[in-house]
Amino acid sequence: MKRLFLFLAASIVVSLLALGASRGLGYGWAVTVLRAVISIDLSLAAVCFVFGLVTGDYSWVDRIWSIAPVLFAWIYAGASRLSPRPTLAAALVTLWGARLTFNFARRGGYAGAEDYRWAVLRDRIPQPVAWQLFNLLFISLFQLAVLALFTSPLGRIASAPDRNVSPLFALAALLPLAFLAYETAADSQQWRFQQAKAAYREALSRGEAPEDPTGDLGRGFRTTGLFALSRHPNYFGELGFWWSVYLLGCVDGRLAHWTMAGALALSAVFVGSTGFTEAISAAKYPDYRRYRTSTSALVPWFRKAAPEAAAPD
Repeated sequence: MKRLFLFLAASIVVSLLALGASRGLGYGWAVTVLRAVISIDLSLAAVCFVFGLVTGDYSWVDRIWSIAPVLFAWIYAGASRLSPRPTLAAALVTLWGARLTFNFARRGGYAGAEDYRWAVLRDRIPQPVAWQLFNLLFISLFQLAVLALFTSPLGRIASAPDRNVSPLFALAALLPLAFLAYETAADSQQWRFQQAKAAYREALSRGEAPEDPTGDLGRGFRTTGLFALSRHPNYFGELGFWWSVYLLGCVDGRLAHWTMAGALALSAVFVGSTGFTEAISAAKYPDYRRYRTSTSALVPWFRKAAPEAAAPD
């Protein structure tokens, strides 16, 4: 926990310094606020890189993934003097951040647990210099850049001539709420399954559970509930939320805008993460290949055939 407190303290200090340095630069409103967000973003990337280098733990970006976008959202809203439209958008992002922070915390993310995928990647990039370049360029800089990009539509919302909540804007705001509810349900279902899986293993160690469970426990991964409609319903909800935030910035304006780069970049991250994560799962669980061929990856759809259960190793 000491490392986490040091990390949070360093993040707060560099954010305040970056915010102070970006003020009063003589640019227009929108450019000045965007410069402030970019300055904080780069400062946080530097902190994440240094902490990964010093501690050998590379999940520092993961620990601020749900926090930095909320900060950026309220910078945009604050710069608009808390006008109704950007404030509503910031409130939606805050709900998103609260959900993700809670889910990350209960999985042990703030207790020192590193994402297992970084360990797999370290094995594939054994050369220390090459790994630290990856840490700098992808884990720290690229991922923090994605955070700044997918929150950039809030700057467009905050700088729009009309910042009042129109009926169309209020209606459009229901869309990110719907995706937020969807991914919250997916997280809850996955959490309950992981808890049941842990309870089964504990009971098995005491000789109080069968060695050949059926259903999802036998497979080792969840295939029921929302996971019967797509393999990654939480990813679908996450992407849907941020594409919806982008669309909020398009209400009363043109649809094509450079801020679309954020939603596109996040989509690319999830596509890459899906392929990498599923390769690990397919190597670990015998039935995962069948599940992958029978069930949609992201968009909910009808399953082609029910996956069969296999006895655990």
